[in-house]
Amino acid sequence: MQFFFHLCHFAAKNHPGTWPFRPKTLPLPHNINDDAGTNGSLPHPTELPTTQNTDDTMKKTICLLTLLTLCLASLAQGHRRRAPRAPFETTTPMAHDPVMAYDDSTYHIFATGTGIMHLTSRDLRTWSVQPDPVMTVIPAWTRDSVPGFKDHVWAPDIIRWHGLWWLAYSCSTFGKNGSAIGLLSRRSLSRGTWSDEGCIVTSRDKRDNWNAIDPCFVIDEATDTPWMAWGSFWDGIQLCRLDSTMHLAKGEKPRTIARRYDFGGELSQDKHDDRRYESNPTSKFAGPNAIEAPFIMHHGQYYYLFVSWDYCCRGAKSNYRVAVGRSKSVAGPYLDRQGNDMACGGGTLLIEGDKQEYEAVGHCAAYNINGQDLYVSHGYSTSMNGAAMLVVRDIRWTSDGWPELHKR
Repeated sequence: MQFFFHLCHFAAKNHPGTWPFRPKTLPLPHNINDDAGTNGSLPHPTELPTTQNTDDTMKKTICLLTLLTLCLASLAQGHRRRAPRAPFETTTPMAHDPVMAYDDSTYHIFATGTGIMHLTSRDLRTWSVQPDPVMTVIPAWTRDSVPGFKDHVWAPDIIRWHGLWWLAYSCSTFGKNGSAIGLLSRRSLSRGTWSDEGCIVTSRDKRDNWNAIDPCFVIDEATDTPWMAWGSFWDGIQLCRLDSTMHLAKGEKPRTIARRYDFGGELSQDKHDDRRYESNPTSKFAGPNAIEAPFIMHHGQYYYLFVSWDYCCRGAKSNYRVAVGRSKSVAGPYLDRQGNDMACGGGTLLIEGDKQEYEAVGHCAAYNINGQDLYVSHGYSTSMNGAAMLVVRDIRWTSDGWPELHKR
């Protein structure tokens, strides 16, 4: 804007006859065939403007007007870019792979999306969909580590530990295990900005038989030690202990704690027998071990491992569902209600699509917030042709300590 005023001053000072928007007054045009005496007399030749002077004046005027127009357009565009966009409110938000946090009397949902989707609520009913993503800048290392990855960030998880909020996120391309899990930190969810904490773990095609996506933090209540579970297809759900910076502890190697099927030992690509299991309709690389999205919640004497079975991301054709097992140790083994080890295909079904409200339900998280035990996931809406909608349920516990879900 300051430049605009300088432009006005320059034009008025140096071209007073051409500013603001018209040339100085010129004699009325005359037809050279008019008689000299028709309307008095023709002007004296010295009073007539020369063609060169008129052209110069008009050129200067046009140049100044063009420059002014460009300046005003640039200012207007800059103003539009700087204008904050308002969130919009809804009671039926769409969200894929949601996780929850609570800070400063506000519930936060973080979910898959460009730069990570963010929603907030005061009452778990009306949600404000924030217009700006969590990650306005995607770290360069993500693209270096994951060929084909751009800015569509998957399946975050968030936890508060030692005075900081830690947010893990997934970088991948669909159906492949060249992936990475990144890390952000922040002191408050309502103030400040996220700091890039780099990469927690990566997986590589033909090097690793697991996929570094779908992270989940959990704290060992007895030792105050952080752990992280992750995984999708290949050899299933992995678990590692973390250090105080929320990166893999020195010497830690991933170990499998849950599989979709009992493959008779450690799974490897050359041992696949797809004829025994449902073939994978989504990827020719991932194999039939259709399990992903771990989440571990501590309740009472147990750590509960929630996993998603079967296939997401197919809209109304999805058949996602959630199973659960439990262990008295973070490290496992996690057993289902019948005593089957989840590492060998065990798991007790918790929720699946009812074909009335949701075709399928999955990728869940579970919390105790303000004395409420809450389940969060997405469901593929029957009435909305398979759109992924936010699902929030109350968790109630049976007399023998197993979770059940109830509508709020």
